[in-house]
Amino acid sequence: QVQLVESGGGLVQAGGSLRLSCAASGRTFSNYAMGWFRQAPGKERVFVAAISRRDGNTFYADSVKGRFTISRDSAKNTMYLQMNSLKPEDTAVYYCNAVLFPNWTPILAWGQGTQVTVSS
Repeated sequence: QVQLVESGGGLVQAGGSLRLSCAASGRTFSNYAMGWFRQAPGKERVFVAAISRRDGNTFYADSVKGRFTISRDSAKNTMYLQMNSLKPEDTAVYYCNAVLFPNWTPILAWGQGTQVTVSS
């Protein structure tokens, strides 16, 4: 069973940047497409970005396209989310998970997430 640990969140001013990391335990990390999700206060968890298992194809929610970049380092069992030009509406707890195409269905137990707060 793969376990996921998110890190890298924090408090940043609007226009700033953060890089989130998702460390995965287990030998099967490279077998999964991976994705980032976020949950703002009082709202449902929503898809943010995904990266394919082998060829590195990336997919983004419209709200983050052009500002966020997802990447993975399978040798390190780690996935990243580079977030630039942050906006207050990006404030949320960010989670990573393995996902199934084409609907980005998460398939593992959620980690604790990492809080991102963007001040105006």
